[in-house]
Amino acid sequence: MRFDIITIFPEIINAYLNESIIKRARERGFLDVCIHNLRDFTEDKHQKSLPESKRSFGRVDDRPFGGGPGMVMKVEPIVKAIESICGSRTSAFTDNIAEVGLPHIVVLDAAGKRFDAKKAQQISKKYNHVILIAGHYEGIDARLKKALSSKYTVQSISIGDYVLTGGELPALVVLDATARHIPGVLGDKDSLEEKRYGVGIPAYTRPEVFEYDGKNYRVPKVLLSGNHKKIHEWRRVHKK
Repeated sequence: MRFDIITIFPEIINAYLNESIIKRARERGFLDVCIHNLRDFTEDKHQKSLPESKRSFGRVDDRPFGGGPGMVMKVEPIVKAIESICGSRTSAFTDNIAEVGLPHIVVLDAAGKRFDAKKAQQISKKYNHVILIAGHYEGIDARLKKALSSKYTVQSISIGDYVLTGGELPALVVLDATARHIPGVLGDKDSLEEKRYGVGIPAYTRPEVFEYDGKNYRVPKVLLSGNHKKIHEWRRVHKK
């Protein structure tokens, strides 16, 4: 599965992707993630011949029509980034990106549809190429979704009823939660909590007795019994 992330802070994305399970999944070829700096798509054409250090870049944001505080992300650079991604002829899995098909566009938006485990599983099964757009400021020009919908499937997603300073964290949440459902990413399919007992089951490890502030905190005896039937029942009962 391929993910492309459009952002104005690629370092934030890189820091997370270069660690732990996601890093290993990329190295083993189960997951292809490409990061695109939105500012690269605002460059003036006549400055292409200049050294990179002397090039000036356009803006990714501007004042909102109708007045009001803050800035709004411009539509043109984002569309250019998407068209560049889709026009690319290479990916980690094929020499022809056309074989991957048109991508599913996800706009990270506090007003979007609530993201959950079911949605993550749906995305992993339905699409093999997803573009995540990390918004900022007062949001993205509303014409973006209307324009893209004429060609792509577009969805606005929120990770919760709160507002963050940018869409990088939500983009990583969607990527991480979705990637877990891709075969091979976790190594063992039984590692999916959703496939076992669900999330929220109490877990314990060594030592069997933990002492703190004069009190002993013990592992439930049933987990030490070796009786798998009783352990299974205990976990089922204690699922939150």
